[in-house]
Amino acid sequence: MCNLFIYWLRCIFPDIDECAHPDQHSCYGLCINMPGTFHCRCKDGTYGDPLTKGGCSSHTGWKIGLGVGGGTTFLLLALGAPFITRKIKLHKAKREKERCFKQNHGLLFQQLVSRNSDIGGRMIITLRDLEKATNKFDPSHEIGGGGHGVVYKGLLDLQVVAIKKSKIIVQREIDDFINEVAILSQINHRNIVNLLGCCLETEVPLLVYEFRSNGTLDHHLHVEGTISLSWDDRLRIALEISKALAYLHSAASTPILHRDIKSSNILLDDNLIAKVSDFGASKYIQIDQTGVTTAVQGTIGYLDPMYYYTSRLTDKSDVFSFGVLLIELLTKKKPFVYRSDDGEGLVTHFASLLTQGILVDIIDPQIIEEEDEAVDEVAALAAKCTKLNGEDRPTMREVEMTLENLRGTKKQVPNTTSRRKYEKDHYMSSGELTLDTSRQYTMEEEILLSARYPR
Repeated sequence: MCNLFIYWLRCIFPDIDECAHPDQHSCYGLCINMPGTFHCRCKDGTYGDPLTKGGCSSHTGWKIGLGVGGGTTFLLLALGAPFITRKIKLHKAKREKERCFKQNHGLLFQQLVSRNSDIGGRMIITLRDLEKATNKFDPSHEIGGGGHGVVYKGLLDLQVVAIKKSKIIVQREIDDFINEVAILSQINHRNIVNLLGCCLETEVPLLVYEFRSNGTLDHHLHVEGTISLSWDDRLRIALEISKALAYLHSAASTPILHRDIKSSNILLDDNLIAKVSDFGASKYIQIDQTGVTTAVQGTIGYLDPMYYYTSRLTDKSDVFSFGVLLIELLTKKKPFVYRSDDGEGLVTHFASLLTQGILVDIIDPQIIEEEDEAVDEVAALAAKCTKLNGEDRPTMREVEMTLENLRGTKKQVPNTTSRRKYEKDHYMSSGELTLDTSRQYTMEEEILLSARYPR
């Protein structure tokens, strides 16, 4: 009955073949005619929308397109990778420099620069310039080092410079370097090393100094062989160091205590002019203060024993270190390694021989050959400077005036002494030395010292 009905409908309404007219029925793929309708799909091997003209595309074309697109993308990534990597590295380096600048108190330094344009114009140096000056801190540029860093030689703006870089990245080293910048940026003295600038873009600041090609006093004094610095040069160098310390103690805007005076921290130029260096351990002290309690810093052998045991730092601590340096100049012995047959250190043994009147046993034979009267007075001055009680030591201004007087007398009075005065039986006793050197100044000079330089 149902089949008859369908047959009857087909007779009355004959089927239209839509696939015969694809444009009219919008079939652009494979058309399948069905009773009363049609089915349109993409041909085998293609995909897409068959009802849209050009809507079907082959799988091969898609793969080729994908391959071409992927290859192009890969090529662009390969070519752009170095540029992108460089950009990332530059950005990270910039952020690291900014972090280090803040960590190294760069903002405080900028305030100092803003108050003194002369300092600002010469003090700020970039890491890039220093790397260029030292061939990226190549080991072949190393010229020395000490307790506060390694020193490199470099060429900066056609000027040979010394660049100090810390060995250890700890906060104390950073504080020491910043301390040195703050102090040396405000100091101008003929016998103090000149700080040219600093770089705050690294983990620990880099300091740039004028380069001194003649090495250190330690190097010249303790040369191999018997010939060392002449006594005249030693006395002049001692006077120059005393001038620098007297300036730091009493002529600078705020008194400065060096805390690490030793022969390896004294640089010499081509004319053997002394320059005090390495202010990493230096300390400001207010004018109305007689001392300050602080962590002990310095070098064993030169270190004031009272400062070592009490941690109380005064200007007399520098006086003690200078006194040890005088003994070193007289004896050509290194304070931190010397031991007598009885196990005494250099200062104790020197004082013992002076008391016995047999200082000739320890005086450098070269000085004895040169036969200079000033040796006795310098020995007595060294003994005063290294007295255990700081109050018994002279001030650096008094030391400077004593050495100035000795230098003046030496130039005026011809040397008529004989080597015989250095023999044990004729060498001055400690009592005679004390008597002779107890009055180094005129009454007017004493009054001037008392008025200008409080003790």
